[in-house]
Amino acid sequence: MQKNELHALPASMAAPAEGQGILSQFGRYVDRTFKVWALVPMLVVLIGLTIYPAFQLVRMSVSDVRFEEGKLVWEYAGLEAIERMAEDPVVPAALRNTLVFVVSAVALETLLGLILALLVSRVRRFSGFYRAVLVIPILIPPIAISVMWRLMYDYNYGVINQLLGAIGIPGPLWTADPNLALPSVIIVDLWHWTSFLFLIMLAGVESLPVELTEAARVDGASEFQVYRHVIIPLLRPTIIVAVMLRTILAFKVFDQIFALTGGGPGTATQVISLHIYNVFFVQFRLGYGAFLALVMAALITVFVVFYRWLSGVVQRSM
Repeated sequence: MQKNELHALPASMAAPAEGQGILSQFGRYVDRTFKVWALVPMLVVLIGLTIYPAFQLVRMSVSDVRFEEGKLVWEYAGLEAIERMAEDPVVPAALRNTLVFVVSAVALETLLGLILALLVSRVRRFSGFYRAVLVIPILIPPIAISVMWRLMYDYNYGVINQLLGAIGIPGPLWTADPNLALPSVIIVDLWHWTSFLFLIMLAGVESLPVELTEAARVDGASEFQVYRHVIIPLLRPTIIVAVMLRTILAFKVFDQIFALTGGGPGTATQVISLHIYNVFFVQFRLGYGAFLALVMAALITVFVVFYRWLSGVVQRSM
């Protein structure tokens, strides 16, 4: 019996050892795949909040969607939305105004933001004050900015026309003149979003190594040559990223145009995002509105791809 018991002990002890081996293997598997499991919650949220709505938008763009007896009715319409867009008289003006707005506003804001960043980076006294003041516009809600500027643009009581009248210049109809309405909206956008470009540019300027600029000055370079041949080339990746982000936001401009002009006079300030709003919530053409939203997303994608290509070119040249 004792001999049998001695032979039985290793067998009884083998089960826990085998169980511990399985647990150890499972632990090593979890360690190896932890980065995958850690991404699962994010993927669930991404699918729920991004991919599924995007799929529904694409589905809606090829459907005739309407409300009947309190229910949402879907009927496949194919590519009828393309014919509707071709016949829509507002679309050409909206696309043209959107492109003019995006190119003009982003170019001017980039230039002003870069100049302000270079100037503020050289200031030693009251530097914090200047930065705080220049950041204020981006902290104000866009609708509040639009209402403020609408009062300033008022023909009879606006402060701008009163100042012009004080020096003998008759004030124009800023937002009621078809030739001035879009430039007036661009001015408001400059006041609001230049601080966004300024912040990004300032961070880029202050991250540059001081040794390079000091070495250039020691070699006899003037301040203009330092900025042109040292600082600006090193800032190109930062500038491209800033311009790309601002371009995406500029394409989606809505609130300030809605509050300032409502897209008028006529179609002088009509942009694609405002037209999509009217198609969705005024005309209740949900399928056509979804198609226009996809068109705007395609335009933004073209610009983003261009900026990505430009960024790659700049990085290879550095």
